[in-house]
Amino acid sequence: MSRNRITLRRAAAVVALAAAGVLGAAGVASAHVTVHPESYAEGATDGLLTFRVPNEEDSASTTKVQVFLPTDHPVLGVLVHPQDGWTAKVTTTKLKKPVKTDDGTITEAVSAITWTGGKIGAGQYEDFDVAFGQLPEDAGRLTFKTLQTYSDGKVVRWIEQGGEDEAENPAPVLKLTAGDGESPASPNTKDGDTKSGDAKSGSAQAASDSGDPNDSTARGLGSAGLIVGVLGLAAGAFAIVRSRSTRS
Repeated sequence: MSRNRITLRRAAAVVALAAAGVLGAAGVASAHVTVHPESYAEGATDGLLTFRVPNEEDSASTTKVQVFLPTDHPVLGVLVHPQDGWTAKVTTTKLKKPVKTDDGTITEAVSAITWTGGKIGAGQYEDFDVAFGQLPEDAGRLTFKTLQTYSDGKVVRWIEQGGEDEAENPAPVLKLTAGDGESPASPNTKDGDTKSGDAKSGSAQAASDSGDPNDSTARGLGSAGLIVGVLGLAAGAFAIVRSRSTRS
């Protein structure tokens, strides 16, 4: 076997391993349960939170999703959007520290939402929408611990804190930034669906504050860019080695 042919095979192997690493990293990053948008203004009103739940198992479906809302810094006025095939159970709890608002003192808040009855199959995800009346004004971030139950009985606990880079099963986290707390209404409504009205506009406003309304899409495009770059390096390596082989 010629020296150039050996070099060509080594280059191909290196590029293949690099591409596999990029694809693997992209898969891991997109498999977490996340909340969208990633940030809102402190004290924001009339907004929408979307919990995206991907199915990670090849041989089992997700049959139950339970999201826990913080009660030390409660989310007020929570409403669950109807989800086809799913039944939502809302659990409330009495607050240790009542919250004073313009409409009076709030003594109870939603502490958990449990969705059952539906199914998320392999290679699929589901978005669960939750509207809120007001976010807390005294917290820098809100952590929504989540339990994901599969049809084979497996339970994945998305409860770790520290961010996606440090935790294996990170909890969805909403960052709260300094702002005026307003969520202007959006003119894009359809069929009387309030999800696309005032609540949905809150998502758009928060996305504007965070700089990227489609964070998952952006991560996907970033991964795709890395893959394209790796393939470009592969083409370059093959071209150089083949050119040397032709000249020799």
